[in-house]
Parts: sequence; C-alpha cells; structure tokens
Amino acid sequence: MSARFRSTATVAVILLAAALTGCSGASDHRGGSSAEHSHASGPGVGHVHGLGINPGDGRLYVATHHGVVAVDDDGSYRRVGDAADYMGFTVTGADTFLGSGHPAEGSGGHANRGLIRSTDAGRTWKNLSLAGEADFHSLEQAHGTIYGYDSTGGLLRVSKDGKNWDDRAELAALDIAVSPEDPGTVLATTERGVARSTDGGRTFGRGNGTPLAYLSWAERDELYGIGLDGTLHRSTDDGESWKKAGTVPGGRPQALTAVGSGHVLAATQDGVYESEDGGETFTRRLAIPGGGH
Repeated sequence: MSARFRSTATVAVILLAAALTGCSGASDHRGGSSAEHSHASGPGVGHVHGLGINPGDGRLYVATHHGVVAVDDDGSYRRVGDAADYMGFTVTGADTFLGSGHPAEGSGGHANRGLIRSTDAGRTWKNLSLAGEADFHSLEQAHGTIYGYDSTGGLLRVSKDGKNWDDRAELAALDIAVSPEDPGTVLATTERGVARSTDGGRTFGRGNGTPLAYLSWAERDELYGIGLDGTLHRSTDDGESWKKAGTVPGGRPQALTAVGSGHVLAATQDGVYESEDGGETFTRRLAIPGGGH
C-alpha cells in the first residue's frame, strides 16, 4: 500500500487500511467433497466475503474462503459447489448469483476468476468476462447494471451485460453501495470515511466521517454501514448523516447485506448474524469456528 493511503490518526483507520490489502490467494481447502454436509462446529467456512438470501428457496447463502454454503435454520450448512475462494458475491435473482475470487487449490484455472455467474444457486459457475484480469471484492447489481470494485488495480468497473466494461474511478476502497433510487449515486468505504460519487462512479469526493468497513443499500431510507467495532449504523439521507442502529456481536465485521425493510445480514469473526428489526437485535445463523480465519 502506498504512503498516501497510510494513516496514524486512529486505530480504526489503520485497521481499515490493512483490510484494503486483505485479499487472500488461492484457497487452502484440504479435502471434502462438493456435496459435503457440515455442522456449524465443523471445518470448511473460513473468512466470509458475501451474504445473501436466495429468492429461489428462501435460504441464506454465504460466500466464504472455502466455497459457497447454504445455511439451514438449525445452523447446519452444506457447501453447494466447489471449494474456491469467493471474494465478491451477490444474489441477483432466484438461484442466480454473481461472484469473483480465486480457484480452489490444485484445481487449475486463472488465479483471478474475473466475473463469474451461477444460475443454479452456486452449484456450478460460468465465467462471463475478465478471467485472469479482475478480482472483484465488491459486486452490486442495480438499475440493470453491474458495479464491481476490482481490487487488482483499485478500480470501479461498470457493465450492462457482464461482458463489456466501462472503467471508472481509481480509489482505495473496501466496499461499494449503489443507490436503489439513483444510478449516479455510488458510495465507497475508504480509510478517510465514506466517499461519494454522483456521476455513476466516474469521480468520487474525499471520504469523510467515521470510517465504515462495509455498506449495503436495499431501500431508499435503509442504507446501512458497519464499523470495525461491529457497530451498525443507518442513514436515511443517502449517507449524509448516520445514526447508530445497533451492535453486531462477534468482533470485526467481514460482510454486510441489507435484504429489505429492517432485514439485515452481517458476518463477523465468530459468525453470521441476522436482524429483522433494523439492527436492534441479532440472531446468530451460522457459527464460524476459529474466528473466520
């Protein structure tokens, strides 16, 4: 990381800056079939990179360092496909996911998988574009457009079809969120705070305010952000101001997804948590042994 992104102002800023370089390499999964059934205390989850509810079956899906897992109501889970490292992940429709990341160890293929898509709830994946080039750490689909933050060059990229890309702003970010009302409004978490774009990600203003790690924007007045201490914040004015909504248990955050009105998913070091009251209370859906390393 270059000197212009280093900061000594606060511990939070230092931790966020470190997280900006936190991309892992190829998965180090050791054994287990793609149909392996596990319990929450079992191996095979590792660090969480993405969360979503699949409209096709109503289940929670978690993208991890060791593949995508489907979580049952009792906290047990099943890996649904390969054991690859899924860095970027989003649910875009019934049984339809977008992803990015790195192949499982020993499986061959490009170290960076570019943009990949599954239409069978994560069982199989097909490359759409940028294989060997891009490693998207954050993916959003809104307004018929895919927005991806490519960590390989610190670049926001935008595509209508997932194949042809428009390269936009360069910035050091951990996560992005797109306004559900305005395709021109894109937010990014940086070590200086939340940075705003009003031109679809072509340019961003200087980040300001309390540094947040992850953002998610399901509805106009339901923009959520989570800090490095697990505090969940909510904004009803497009990120201009924030109020504390609650605290997610379990330590440092790893992922955040706002599903709908008051419905929030968050992953921390010890598990995946769900709130259906806007962050006032949380229920652990999946335990992560070993702190999600």
